[in-house]
Amino acid sequence: MNYLRPGDALVVVDVQNDFLPGGTLPVPDGQEVIPALQRYLDIFVEASAPVFVTRDWHPPNHCSFHAQGGPWPAHCVAETHGAEFPHSLRLPASSIVISKGTDPAQDAYSGFQGTSLHDHLQAAGIMRLLVGGLATDYCVLETVLDARRLNYVVYLLVDAVRAVNVFPEDGPRAEASMVAAGAIPFRVEQLVA
Repeated sequence: MNYLRPGDALVVVDVQNDFLPGGTLPVPDGQEVIPALQRYLDIFVEASAPVFVTRDWHPPNHCSFHAQGGPWPAHCVAETHGAEFPHSLRLPASSIVISKGTDPAQDAYSGFQGTSLHDHLQAAGIMRLLVGGLATDYCVLETVLDARRLNYVVYLLVDAVRAVNVFPEDGPRAEASMVAAGAIPFRVEQLVA
């Protein structure tokens, strides 16, 4: 793939304040995805190609939070600053925002889980997805694996993902799992505007 064509979409996964430096659940070097993603966004805007943006949009009592016995500190609580997209990421006004993790009793790492993402993509005739964002080893991983299960061609934007790395090799292991599932590693230099 070196150019966009009808049926392509960019999926930006969970680039939210709480996952960036100063947030309640910062991904190490998470801010580094922003300039890389911006390059993809600019190319998609220029091509009038669709952009989908997922976000954690949790209720305050979400099951994944420490207070409820979950593994994570409270993060991306709906309608809070932590759940907002950073101002440094210039998303086009036409972006379709997909909220996930809205059910207090269910965790949702994938942008497809309990959301309308697949329906939106189908309605738009999308067949190829370029996926980047945060974090490689959780929400990007699960979104890509679900996309492959749904038979999308997936390009993993290796220059626009960063991992939590609870264990040191989680990021590389997640990338290997996505590639094993058929995702194609990709960098912005390969995409001609």
